[in-house]
Formats: sequence, structure tokens, C-alpha cells
Amino acid sequence: MITKTQIINTLDKLPQNLSIDQVIDQLIFLEKVQKGLDDSAKGKVNTKEQAKKKLAKWLK
Repeated sequence: MITKTQIINTLDKLPQNLSIDQVIDQLIFLEKVQKGLDDSAKGKVNTKEQAKKKLAKWLK
């Protein structure tokens, strides 16, 4: 889960003039990165072989 501080820090780094879509895109990206870090910390990761199996239909 992302924190209010992370959201504020992300917003502070954005340019002064931007669309709401750009803000939403940044927040979604932040949330996905944080989820990945949380999953990694909990050991919810795939081996290279597991990833290849899951992505096989796109890697051909």
C-alpha cells in the first residue's frame, strides 16, 4: 500500500502544468511499484523459469 507521504513526494516531483490523466498515471505507477516491492518482501516472487512459463504466449 502506498502512503500519503509517497503520494505527496510524487506530486511534488511533477511539473507545475499537467493533466489529471498524468497525475493518475503517476499514482497508478507508484502503486504498482510499491505492490511489487511489498510482494518481493513477502517472498511472493517467481523464478526465471516460472516467469517464462507464465509469459510463454507473449515471448514466442
